Amino acid sequence: MEKIELLKEISKDSKMGMDSINMVLKKVEDKNFKELLNTQHEEYKNIFDRTQELLIQNHEKIEDTPIMQKAMSWMGIQFNTATDTSNSQLSDLLIQGTNMGIVKGKKLLNNISMSGELKNILSDFVRLQEKNVEDLKKYL
Repeated sequence: MEKIELLKEISKDSKMGMDSINMVLKKVEDKNFKELLNTQHEEYKNIFDRTQELLIQNHEKIEDTPIMQKAMSWMGIQFNTATDTSNSQLSDLLIQGTNMGIVKGKKLLNNISMSGELKNILSDFVRLQEKNVEDLKKYL
């Protein structure tokens, strides 16, 4: 996977994290849980902004999350919270998605040769997701 493809992948995944949190936030009533999710959203945005900056420096087009992917995510959240919008249920949903991101990031780190800022961003992104899972577990 070349540098630009990897940047786009990290960008897409961090955007998906932000989008998922935005969808879930509408269902959260607990003040502390809402604050945690807002903090996580800002951390995803930081990773997203870092990837966007590098993409712009490389004269690359910034792509938005495909509509179908957004729709599928929205439908999944709606379906899984139709009868239960407890902190536990919402945390569980976010943890599941975040775990997929961790696995994907670890595979990329272990199997692709990269260096410099790109490796730093991906490493930071994986660490962020691992921290987010630990923080979300408190609400299960």
